[in-house]
Amino acid sequence: MKKIIWFLTILFVGFSYSATQAISAGDHKPAPKDNAEGIQFTDAAWKDILKKAKAEKKVIFLDAYASWCGPCKLLQKNVFTKKAVGEVYNARFINVKMDMEKGEGPALSQVYPLEAYPTLLFIDGNGKILKKVIGLQTPEDLIAIGKSVK
Repeated sequence: MKKIIWFLTILFVGFSYSATQAISAGDHKPAPKDNAEGIQFTDAAWKDILKKAKAEKKVIFLDAYASWCGPCKLLQKNVFTKKAVGEVYNARFINVKMDMEKGEGPALSQVYPLEAYPTLLFIDGNGKILKKVIGLQTPEDLIAIGKSVK
């Protein structure tokens, strides 16, 4: 009987200790990096984005991506986060990231058929494509593309 009590005590103390360690380890985790310098994307519904673009007379920059797409991830990590890219895109466009396989994405891919991922679309407030760019871009190329869209 003593062995069972000791076993349960050790087991209980062990679980209590590991739970406390997990909680305190979480306290020391670095805060997620804020992407304040790069492109700021909106989470609004597509119909609201179109209305806003029309009202503000701005072009929509749509990053049409898929969650499994390697070049899409590189674009997100190494290009969209750059300060110079954010300065151009935040000033000129309403920026939207859309997973074309989830949420509104499948319906939107019927309106704007895609050939590959990533596809970068520049769309006016009426829903007309002004420019279409396919594939991974460098920050410099993306800035030049953004500046070329009227």
